[in-house]
Amino acid sequence: MENNIKLIALDLDGTLVNSQETVSDRNIKAIHEAKEQGIQVVLSTGRSLSRCRHIAESLGESSYLVTINGGEIYNGEFELIERNKLKKEHVRRLWELKKEHGLYFWSSTVQGLFNSQNPFEEEVEEYDWLKFGYDIEDDHVRKIILDELNKYDSFEITNSSPTNIEINPSGVNKAAALAKVCDWLDLTMDEVMAVGDSMNDIAMIHKAGYGVAMGNAQDKVKEEANWVTLTNDEDGVAHAIEKVLKNQ
Repeated sequence: MENNIKLIALDLDGTLVNSQETVSDRNIKAIHEAKEQGIQVVLSTGRSLSRCRHIAESLGESSYLVTINGGEIYNGEFELIERNKLKKEHVRRLWELKKEHGLYFWSSTVQGLFNSQNPFEEEVEEYDWLKFGYDIEDDHVRKIILDELNKYDSFEITNSSPTNIEINPSGVNKAAALAKVCDWLDLTMDEVMAVGDSMNDIAMIHKAGYGVAMGNAQDKVKEEANWVTLTNDEDGVAHAIEKVLKNQ
């Protein structure tokens, strides 16, 4: 399938970005070479725009940018195209869980980013919530929280590391966002190579024509992928792109 790729979707943390929080020269070079061959390169991240725009700008012109696990989609000029918000009554329950179990929380809202060290000051209902998350080191407590969350059909539950939980509205994920991007570009998901490392990448890796897991990916992600590349500290993204370009 890698000989028919028209769009490459790249996760950031644990994928394009290395342990030093930078994008390597080799990865940047590979992305530019893909673009020169007419392949679209779209960043697809759990980060908010404010936390990934500098990376997107460093990679040059792009058609779209998927942020907050599909919670927002921007065009190449960083203009908002689509936004998907959590219902406030659902966030109220997520906040109650945080208080009941003494959890570290973090969140993306239209009004800004909040976490346990930088909490919001107004009532939950005063904000527009895009994503809510917990960091839970204790496996037992994490299972309790996941079991509680799975009672609801209102949530898309993923993670960006083995010890966190990320919650978007049901049906909001990177795969759904990329399917919309493909529609806008007159492409199909069969023409997409998706690269990632965590559970918030698994939907796009599954739906893409060619799914690639990083060498440092969680085991379930590797099981879902067509192929496993090198780690994010070994330029695994460049390795995958170079393989595609060789087969074009």
